[in-house]
Amino acid sequence: MSLSSQLDALLAPAPEPARVAFLKGQPYAHRGLHGNGVLENSPTAFDAAIKLGHGIECDVQAAEDGTAFVFHDFELDRLTAQKGMLANLRASDIDKINLKDGHGKIPRLRASLMQIAGQVPILIEIKSKDRRVGPLCLSVRRALEGYTGKAAIMSFNPLVSAWFRKNAAHIVRGLVVTEEGNKNLKGRIARHQSLWTAKPDFLAYDVRDFPSSFAASNRARGLPVVTWTVRTASQEKIAKIHADEPVYELPQT
Repeated sequence: MSLSSQLDALLAPAPEPARVAFLKGQPYAHRGLHGNGVLENSPTAFDAAIKLGHGIECDVQAAEDGTAFVFHDFELDRLTAQKGMLANLRASDIDKINLKDGHGKIPRLRASLMQIAGQVPILIEIKSKDRRVGPLCLSVRRALEGYTGKAAIMSFNPLVSAWFRKNAAHIVRGLVVTEEGNKNLKGRIARHQSLWTAKPDFLAYDVRDFPSSFAASNRARGLPVVTWTVRTASQEKIAKIHADEPVYELPQT
């Protein structure tokens, strides 16, 4: 075992298998099962995934007061008729904004959890670009209070997983990883440092990076690996070899 693998095992121990068993057994629809006129991260997209028995991956980000909304982009323009940054608006103002094409309002995370109601597992990607992760993490934790379905949080920002480890250790947490543009020594060191900070229960890995020694070594020692975003038949084959489940985005049939 290499020194880096030994440090990974010491500084970011693998979870108990039973804790993360629910991550395996079904693929995950990326932002719900969208396309063909169905908008991403919408109740309709979530219903479509539930009907197939597939898990759901969704994105959340914070309103001005930290309230968690299910929405991918930092700006409103692409998915609504409004402009500007979602983070600059109060939760009460976001509640009034319509998604495009008649897909209803931008849902709060709590509303989406009520819709899913434990029918399928959900992966909640927390969008946070800086060190001030507390308000959004707290909002997600509150939304999950009393939720009896299978759920996990994940983020590119290792401070998010670290926050949940300290403040809500019962919630399964993941680290989202891409090696794009960082396959050199500096990038490898940064990945290990992120792992040690996050101490995640699983990895969500960029399918374009496989095969990856970092992903493989951590998977071998007990961290499940889900991979995003699987869009082609060739990527699906890669995912079957190198990951436990895909987060997919394919045309509906």
